This record gives sequence, structure tokens and C-alpha cells, in this order.
Amino acid sequence: MNLAIINRPRVAPYQANYQVVKRVMDLALCLLALPLVIPVMAICALAIRLSSPGPVFFVQDRIGKGGRRFRIYKFRTMQTDIDDSSHRDFMKAYVRGTIGCGSSYSTAFIKAFVRRQSHVESNGEIYKPFRAMQVTPIGRILRKTSLDELPQLINVIRGEMSWVGPRPNVPLEVEEYRGWHHERLEVLPGITGLAQVRGRSSLNFDSIVNYDIEYIENQSLRMDLKILWWTAKAALGGGGSK
Repeated sequence: MNLAIINRPRVAPYQANYQVVKRVMDLALCLLALPLVIPVMAICALAIRLSSPGPVFFVQDRIGKGGRRFRIYKFRTMQTDIDDSSHRDFMKAYVRGTIGCGSSYSTAFIKAFVRRQSHVESNGEIYKPFRAMQVTPIGRILRKTSLDELPQLINVIRGEMSWVGPRPNVPLEVEEYRGWHHERLEVLPGITGLAQVRGRSSLNFDSIVNYDIEYIENQSLRMDLKILWWTAKAALGGGGSK
């Protein structure tokens, strides 16, 4: 999609029948997945509890459909009591587009906070600014396999999220949105989405929003099933979305 032609939010047409079917599919997939997921979640929880001190779950405020705030659930993958101020600053700059734009601020910021003095490695991945020592050994496995996202089934059952949709941002990142970025808030956020299967960690924020808008304007049950299939293949291949 051409960024130049996206200069204001557009309202996607509301498809009542599709929304009902999507909600039914969300709940049905949760019910089908639970017998398999519950034992896996129990093993993950036990591994987290035994490997490092702190809670099993990571709970954080996120912004969902219509700008409504909700609490997202994930398995904890990092050490507790860490200073995440550099991560907050990085993500705000990432949303603003000052990371990876070639500016002197971007260069200095990347050198200060991003692993190996470069924001893009040979595989094109944009690294978030946390030290490797902050991620627990079990956390690395959970991130790589995307198993840390499993507790978000709670959010899906509660109607705060869907299986497929734009990934939800934290409030401080939404504060940095430009006008057209808000279109991604027209639908329920998802555990996975088009941006995650198309580019994962290699995309800048504008590109992520472009994919989110593409999904919103063309969403259908068929597209949702395709994204779920692509996500499953990526997860089984070890291509976590972190």
C-alpha cells in the first residue's frame, strides 16, 4: 500500500454477519484449543515458577477497539524488577518513526539502546532494547515459539481480543499515534495479524499499520483462516513474533 495516499483515518464498512461469525469462530477455536492448551500452559507455568522468582503471568494495560483500555495476559519471559525506561523511550520513538529513519537522533538512540549497535541485523529484524540477561532461559524458549501468548485466550474469551486482528499497543505508544494510525483501533486487537505473518519484527511501525489497515478493509473469514494457518506454520518453525 502507498503511504502517500493514507493521510487520514478511513472508516471500514461494518459487516454485521461477519462480526457474528468471527465471534463464534473465536469462541469455538478457544473451546477446541483448551484441551490441548491447558496442559501446555501448566507446563509453561511450572517452568517459569521453577526457573526464576516472580509471577507466572505478565499483565499489562493495552488499548483495544475504540480506544478502550484492557489488561492483556502473557507468560512472564523477563526478570522482575528491571528498568524498562529505555524500552519505553525506544517504543515511543519507534511509533513516531524516528527509529530507522536515518536521522542523527535515530542513530544515537540505536547506538545507546539496541543490541550490537545496529537496529537492523543481517536478517532485517528490528531489536527491542532489552539486554539478553533480562530474558530468562525459559523466556527465550517461550518467545521463540510464541507460547508466551497463550494466556491471551483469556482475553479472547472475554471479548477483549480476537484470534486475528492488529496487535494492541500500550497507552504510551498510542499517545504517539498520527491521525491515520488510529484506524487500526476500529476492530478488536488480535493474538496474531496480517503484519505478524507478513513481516514480524522486520517492519517499521508505519508498515505495520499499513498491513493492519489492509486487513481491516478486506477482512473476511477466509482471510482470518489464512492468517491463522500462516501463524501456525511460523510458530511451528520457531519464528516467534518477538
